Amino acid sequence: KGLQLYSSGVLIMEKCADLLPDYFSFVKGLVDSEDLSLNISREMLQHDSQLKLIKTTLERKIKNELAAWLKNDREKYEEFFKNFGLQLKMGCYASYGMNKELLQDLLLFHSAKENKLVTLREYYEAMPEDQKYIYYAAGESTDRLAKLPAAERVLDKGYDILYLTDDVDEFMLQMLRSYGDKEKEKEFRNISADDLGIETDAEKEEVKAKNEENKELFEAMKEALDGKVTEVRLSQRLKSHPVCLSSSGPLSIEMEKVLNSMPTQEKVNSRKVLELNGEHPVFAVLKAAQEAGDTDKINKYSALLYAQAQLIEGLPVDDPAAYAEAVCSLMK
Repeated sequence: KGLQLYSSGVLIMEKCADLLPDYFSFVKGLVDSEDLSLNISREMLQHDSQLKLIKTTLERKIKNELAAWLKNDREKYEEFFKNFGLQLKMGCYASYGMNKELLQDLLLFHSAKENKLVTLREYYEAMPEDQKYIYYAAGESTDRLAKLPAAERVLDKGYDILYLTDDVDEFMLQMLRSYGDKEKEKEFRNISADDLGIETDAEKEEVKAKNEENKELFEAMKEALDGKVTEVRLSQRLKSHPVCLSSSGPLSIEMEKVLNSMPTQEKVNSRKVLELNGEHPVFAVLKAAQEAGDTDKINKYSALLYAQAQLIEGLPVDDPAAYAEAVCSLMK
């Protein structure tokens, strides 16, 4: 990266990297200043106050040009964003979000409801009055994310979901933390997080009572899964699907996948929760097995449901051969 640096028409440096931050490194051009000495050295340039002023002015100018492009020629800006959007996202994430105010309104995300790219401002202004969070889902592709069981309930409430498909996206949103006008800012919330903020107090109490009622079954399932999940419980996010995985704590399942794909020997694990749909016929089968004292069936179905939830989340099944055998045994 770098711009040509001139002083009164005389070239001082072919590529002055200090004039551009990494997130604007795609910019090419030159800077000509009358306030720089012709004899200035590279070391002196790094500490030159005039150069720092030029850099700040350039950043603001580039940001304003991109914002104008976004407003006036959306199609071309979206094409630009496909090529260089990742740099802008990395700029938001880097330095603990120090540059988020400068860059956040230049970002685009795929909208589940609109089925197109939208800005955070466009999402925010379209939110219903009762929506508590800015919802998002992170994964490999928009097609896969659209099929996530956890998305059904959020979309049914009339709330939009931002689909995140770049590895840095979810980490970046954690740096942004929230978005919106002062005193009306909305936090970002993963649709697989513990509390989605869409349940009424009555619904929460009802699910709590049902979880307590089925505590023995859930403990048996958790024991059968031998530490793979921290909890088994009824879900408030499922509508037609029988099962899904959610996460408790700051590390999501998608963040776990991203971090574990890196070339390091230290692997991380999110706190996974197996959630069941209490209205699905599968749950009735589980309850019947428990009432009949059929521990073998509970163990087998627990493993099957966990493997299904892994596949839905894009996680590798622990033992594909055993899963295939278990499915085949049900077909006999």
